[in-house]
Amino acid sequence: MNAQGRKEIAKHIASLANIKNLLENMKDEEEEKYDNMPEGLQESERGNQMQEAIDALETAVSSLEETIDSLNEI
Repeated sequence: MNAQGRKEIAKHIASLANIKNLLENMKDEEEEKYDNMPEGLQESERGNQMQEAIDALETAVSSLEETIDSLNEI
């Protein structure tokens, strides 16, 4: 790959890293809200939805980390 291609990939890596950080912050905020809920509410439908959202955000962050690692190998 030429220098221009690597430069373009570096831009995309930076964008992905920014998105990953935003999603990580959202996950942390949702986890904090969930953790501050009474246990009874955590086990409610709303609590389950929050936990599912947290899990989905964790998966997305993990996937982005893997993508960034892969791109850094180029």
